[in-house]
Amino acid sequence: MRAVVFAGDGRVRVDTVPDPVLESPADAVVRVRRAAVCGTDLHCVAHPAGLPEGFVLGHEFVGEIAEIGAGVHVHRPGDLVVGADYTACGTCWWCRHGDHWECAERRFFGTGSAFGPPLPGAQAELVRVPHADTVLHPVPPGVALDAAIFLGDTLATGYAAVRRAAPCPGDTVAVVGGGPVGQLTSLAAQACGAGVVVLVEPVAERRDLAAREGALGTEPDTARELVDRVTDGRGADVVVDAVGGPRGLDTAFGLVRRRGTVVSVGVHADPAWELPVARAFTDELCLRFVVGDLMRDADELVGLLRSGAVDPTVLGADIVQLSDVPEAYRRMARRRSLKSLITV
Repeated sequence: MRAVVFAGDGRVRVDTVPDPVLESPADAVVRVRRAAVCGTDLHCVAHPAGLPEGFVLGHEFVGEIAEIGAGVHVHRPGDLVVGADYTACGTCWWCRHGDHWECAERRFFGTGSAFGPPLPGAQAELVRVPHADTVLHPVPPGVALDAAIFLGDTLATGYAAVRRAAPCPGDTVAVVGGGPVGQLTSLAAQACGAGVVVLVEPVAERRDLAAREGALGTEPDTARELVDRVTDGRGADVVVDAVGGPRGLDTAFGLVRRRGTVVSVGVHADPAWELPVARAFTDELCLRFVVGDLMRDADELVGLLRSGAVDPTVLGADIVQLSDVPEAYRRMARRRSLKSLITV
């Protein structure tokens, strides 16, 4: 089959690799109809520790089940499904409590060994899915492929950030970063009752997109001024860091009010960050981290799509063929496009 693989030195290429096969009774093989290029893919290619050359990339996918193992009972060949971006067993203590990211069986598609044992990814014609009954979710009638593809990671992450922050109706929510996760966090916050959403982003086109979809867009240098203006100087009730690293966290802490909450969903490569402990204590701040989880939140996420409360297709993603994916990586790395969807 054809697949997008890591080519070393920050590059990707399209290559021919062996078709995946069932390795466990709980496995399914999915024929991919949509995949996507994500910021996490860019991060792994740029920082490829644990990512061997020739490894199949990608962790967002929608497709039809081509084959199932004898232990798969929920799905059947031909079913249209969306996959979570990582696996979990579905039966351990962590999974039963909705904490699938903590499962000992976690394997993250297409990222080498960055987040667990390596599992070839979904920017390919076929992908093997362990624990298929847990990891895959049906795509209901009326949900387009170009919307469903966001369920597995990008929308799941934005919604998880809002759910973890638990804003009260009417709260002011600031989102740091106007990439796909930041944009969908903004939409999810609005759908869940936020009063004002402020999206902080240096790229004008991304600010304009957020403004068209109901948020107030601002550059980082003017973010605090805008937040003060809409909160009578208090600061944001909730700030979501959708960038990661010290820059995202520092910006978030500069916007949050006393007794407010910062939630970070950006990928963190730095091993440490200097937490402003004295202020965090004095101002009674709450700092939380969260990873998106389709396996836990699928019904709510599908509900957001089917009701029209969130439409991820407003991101205006590029649609590319598998052969054009290397150029899509380059465009996204240069911030020339917000998101690339792959037609397989």
